[in-house]
Amino acid sequence: MNAWQRRVGATLLLGLACIVLELTFHHIVPDTAYRNMLQLALVNVVIALSLNVINGMAGQFSIGHAGFVGVGAYTAAIVASNIHKSLGERTETFANSFYVMPPAILAAALVAALFGFVVGLPSLRLKGDYLAIVTLGFSEIFRLVIMTSPPGVEKEGIRATIAELGGPQGYSGPDRYGVAQYAGPFWLFGGVIVATIIAWRLKFCGWGRALRALREDEIAASAVGVDPTRYKVTSFVIAAMGAGAAGALWACMRDGNPSVQPDQFSFALSFDAITMVILGGSGSVSGAIFGGLFVTLTVKMIEQLQRLDAIEAFKLAHPDFDLNALRMVIYAVVLMVLMVMRPAGLFGESEITRFRKREPAKP
Repeated sequence: MNAWQRRVGATLLLGLACIVLELTFHHIVPDTAYRNMLQLALVNVVIALSLNVINGMAGQFSIGHAGFVGVGAYTAAIVASNIHKSLGERTETFANSFYVMPPAILAAALVAALFGFVVGLPSLRLKGDYLAIVTLGFSEIFRLVIMTSPPGVEKEGIRATIAELGGPQGYSGPDRYGVAQYAGPFWLFGGVIVATIIAWRLKFCGWGRALRALREDEIAASAVGVDPTRYKVTSFVIAAMGAGAAGALWACMRDGNPSVQPDQFSFALSFDAITMVILGGSGSVSGAIFGGLFVTLTVKMIEQLQRLDAIEAFKLAHPDFDLNALRMVIYAVVLMVLMVMRPAGLFGESEITRFRKREPAKP
């Protein structure tokens, strides 16, 4: 069996596994809250993998990744809801998801890529803290422009168009019935698989090696023919496309929030994404996956544990004890211990495994 046949076989097996998960996931995880937690973890893995292209491979410090996720979420919500409306059905079916999700994800990725190109241009002249301020500014401008444009205030013009996004209440579809939730386990697990393959190929191809060389020493890399302009801007565009696709999955996620709100894409999301990348190891694909799962499940799992009967009884016996604050303290302590023990992240820049072709034995 040659390499092409193995790849086709692996693709078919992964696709079949995603279909099986789509049909059985609600039986495997019957609790809606836990399903939502696991699905959100998958979305965060895609966010972490996309940010890793900028912060890990390119060495550009971006703290406004939430803006790209928000652009993708709003774009996908608009596209998916309008296609769902044109289908004339009230329920979201798996079959119809193949009509809705591909154009929604593609539109979200392309619009986010356009913003990534615009934001990536300043990276040609800025580095470190200065670049971080630019990316943070973009994220906050995007969020505040939507939040300060409530519907019904303006009758025409750009502000009236922006107000159609729902202002601080959020966008919930053209008829206010909610965003169409077509992104089930098939699209979420499939999105993680595709994002992982793309990130892996980027890291170990010639483009990824040139990008890491640029990160280590821009002058030396330029001297051997690496064009900083091309690689920096391209890295922003690729990362923005990944964030836009993650936003599309988030906006249309089954069992999720049926509206897209600007507060969902605040600096807290960007900070969590940075934590995922740094905790797992900057530049590591395996680290980004682990970081996305660890950060999401740690925070959400501690939150879900408060639903236990023993915890409820403890809260009744000690009403002055703030368990919600304790949840964040525990999360912060875990992060501190991990970073003290592994300053370069759990994986550094290495991977869990790296398949290499065996060289034939010399005679």
